[in-house]
Amino acid sequence: MHPDREPAWTPPAAAAEQPRQVRRILRLFRPYRGRLGVVGVLVGASSLVGVATPFLLKEILDVAIPQGRTGLLSLLALGMILSAVLTSVFGVLQTLISTTVGQRVMHDLRTAVYGRLQRMSLAFFTRTRTGEVQSRIANDIGGMQATVTSTATSLVSNLTSVVATIVAMIALDWRLTVVSLLLLPVFVWISRRVGNERKKITTQRQKQMAAMAATVTESLSVSGILLGRTMGRSDSLTKAFSDESEQLVDLEVRSSMAGRWRMAVITIVMAAMPAFIYWTAGLALQVGGPQVSIGTIVAFVSLQQGLFRPAVSLLSTGVQIQTSLALFQRIFEYLDLPIDITEREEPVHLDRVKGEVRFEDVEFRYDGKGAPILDGIDVTVPAGSSLAVVGPTGAGKSTLGHLVPRLYDVTGGRVTLDGVDVRDLDFDTLARAVGVVSQETYLFHASVADNLRFAKPDATDEELHAAAEAAQIHDHIAALPDGYDTVVGERGHRFSGGEKQRLAIARTILRDPPVLILDEATSALDTRTEHAVQQAIDALSANRTTITIAHRLSTIRGADQIVVLDAGHVAERGTHGELLARDGRYAALVRRDAQLEPTG
Repeated sequence: MHPDREPAWTPPAAAAEQPRQVRRILRLFRPYRGRLGVVGVLVGASSLVGVATPFLLKEILDVAIPQGRTGLLSLLALGMILSAVLTSVFGVLQTLISTTVGQRVMHDLRTAVYGRLQRMSLAFFTRTRTGEVQSRIANDIGGMQATVTSTATSLVSNLTSVVATIVAMIALDWRLTVVSLLLLPVFVWISRRVGNERKKITTQRQKQMAAMAATVTESLSVSGILLGRTMGRSDSLTKAFSDESEQLVDLEVRSSMAGRWRMAVITIVMAAMPAFIYWTAGLALQVGGPQVSIGTIVAFVSLQQGLFRPAVSLLSTGVQIQTSLALFQRIFEYLDLPIDITEREEPVHLDRVKGEVRFEDVEFRYDGKGAPILDGIDVTVPAGSSLAVVGPTGAGKSTLGHLVPRLYDVTGGRVTLDGVDVRDLDFDTLARAVGVVSQETYLFHASVADNLRFAKPDATDEELHAAAEAAQIHDHIAALPDGYDTVVGERGHRFSGGEKQRLAIARTILRDPPVLILDEATSALDTRTEHAVQQAIDALSANRTTITIAHRLSTIRGADQIVVLDAGHVAERGTHGELLARDGRYAALVRRDAQLEPTG
């Protein structure tokens, strides 16, 4: 159903790239540094308010209660309540701002990846599975949501809390602080090990999710369902999907459990620290060590417990960040894809295009390697004239047509439009100048009107009707229950092949390009439907430069010029009558067509 393909691009070694990658992630937040600054202020204020509570508690236990100072007790208790209120308010505001910033960063990433892919050449999409592309945008960027919306804030918040708490603990009793922090370096080392392990598993998991997305996209499309049902492969496709899902289950479990026992040990040890502190303080009192007040011990344990939550969270955040690096790496791979087809720094803009097309010693090789698909093509198509390109399968006909709108770029020679190399034209000029109607008509899952207006968003209803009439599809649309508001269905499967082609022609008529490329637009149609579509094509081709890549030669007999391609070279050229009289390859193709035509 989907043969394995080589990856479109191989990323550099991940380990060597990690520092640069971290800096690149931080740059994503640069446009929002003002809001992040506010978050930083809220985090600092929240941390300071949080560590004040144990000191208030110490004063209550050591001063207010023993000395019976009711006023001081009430004031200190009110301070503890106020501290809790302020911490909660700061937390809500902090969450609101950080989540907004995170979602904006995700929006920027999604838009950047989509925009990058829109600029890729046709060659990229011919070697990349559609589901893989969708997975990068949906699964990979979606998987980073927790990281970009809360992890950064959590990191700053927890780090600030840890630092403030440790300072407060030292202020209370430096000896107990040293005891509390002895194992911290070990905990940091363990969390880094766990993070690296989860990062590797996450990379494998995202690749598996991309493979599943590709399978779903291909096998559950209308075309995929038709193929699976008619080939009797529905059960085998379900089995293949089940196998891929089973692999994902294993990776999800491994990702969830990676380092879980080691992190559990850290949690147990840190939870046991209060008991150790009480034991140490009690033992010191019995052996005549330094005196520590009850209030100090309780306040210290309170701080130590307050240290426990952000410290564990900080370690977990470190693990999460390392895991997210794998997702960022996959996104950056797409953002770093080399763009083959770009505009010049100062491209040429043509306000009016006459439509003369020239192929000057054109050579083309896929990926710039291997044997040439086209070699030494010299053809001139005067403005307003018609050129037909014929030849056996694999001769390079469609490739030649793709060079004019720059779906591919030549690897030798040049293609010109009104004497200007198409590579020097701006994209807007090229898009307005060249229209393409191909054999594989693509319609969106939207209304007929929306599909037509894709060519001209501001088209009026009258313009839609005129274009549909020229394409000989208006009467059919008008007879539908919802008329032009009829939803065409996924890939237009509610319409026949001929109807879809005429919709595509109507869409191109709305665009009104001076140069028209017809890429085997009628080759998949029956004779009757082809005749109707050909009439629409004749209306579309009038008074414009037309290049027709033809499979059925009956459609191109009236062309001003016919070129026969063979193995990427021009084998013959001339009019229909001239080539027949020459009795060469074109004449042989005509005789072949005559034998294949139905006899009624």
